[in-house]
Amino acid sequence: MTEKAVKYQAPALEKGLDILEYLALKAIPLSQTEIAIGINRNPNEIFRMLVSLEARGYINREEISGKYKLSLKLYNLSHRHSPVDEIRAAAQYPMYQLAGLLKQSCHLSVLYQNQLMVIHQAKSPSPIALSIEEGSLFPLLLTASGRVLLAYMEQEERQTVLKENELFQSYSKLQQKKFLQLLDQIRETGQHGEASNLSKGVTDIVAPIGNKGTGVVAVLAVSILTTEYNEDISLEETNKVVLEYAHRISNRIGL
Repeated sequence: MTEKAVKYQAPALEKGLDILEYLALKAIPLSQTEIAIGINRNPNEIFRMLVSLEARGYINREEISGKYKLSLKLYNLSHRHSPVDEIRAAAQYPMYQLAGLLKQSCHLSVLYQNQLMVIHQAKSPSPIALSIEEGSLFPLLLTASGRVLLAYMEQEERQTVLKENELFQSYSKLQQKKFLQLLDQIRETGQHGEASNLSKGVTDIVAPIGNKGTGVVAVLAVSILTTEYNEDISLEETNKVVLEYAHRISNRIGL
C-alpha cells in the first residue's frame, strides 16, 4: 500500500467495501459470523456496517435464515452510466462483421483490477467456435490482450500495475527485462499476435482501441482455432483486418 493510501485511509468505508466484495465473491447468503471470518474481522465489529448497508438497500436478509446477500442496487448503479457500455455499443456491430468475415470469434477486453476483463464477444458463425463469456477475468501478463494494454500504458501507470502484479514480481530480472522489451515492441508495431498461453491450439491476434495520442481504452482480439483456421485468409491478412476493425471501433467512440 502506498504512503498516500495509508495517510488517507477510511476504515469504515473499507469495512463496508470488504463486506460487499466478499458477498459478491461468494455469491451465496452468508451469516454475520461467516462474513466476519471471511474478511478477517470480529462479528461485533461489522454489525453496525451490516445494518447500514441493509438500510441503504445494498444488502438484504433472508427471512428464514437471516443470512445476508447482495441486492440488485450495485448492479443498477453500475448500469446507469458506464464508459464500458459506450465502448461495447460502439464495438458490437463491427465485431459482428469481423467474426463473420474471418469465421473466427472475437472479443473486446479492458483492464480491471490488474486483470484482463472480457466485456463483449462476437461468436464465429462456424459450427466449431471459441466462446469467452463476458465478465471473464484472465491474468494480465499471460494474455496477448493484456500485453497490448500494458504496452500502451504510460510508463508511470505501467510501473504501478507491474509493481502490484505478483506474477511479474516473481520473474527474474532477466525475465522482467525481456517482458518489458516485448511491450516496447508491441507499442512500436501497433498490434500483437501469439499462440495463447491459456488455450492450446489457439492463436490470438490483438489490436488496440485507441492510439498513442488518445490513449488505449480497450483491445480487440480475434482468437483463431487451429482446427478452424480459414486457409483462404493468411495470417498477415488477418492482422490487417483486425487492425482495420480496431480503427473502426476507435473512430466510433471518437478516438
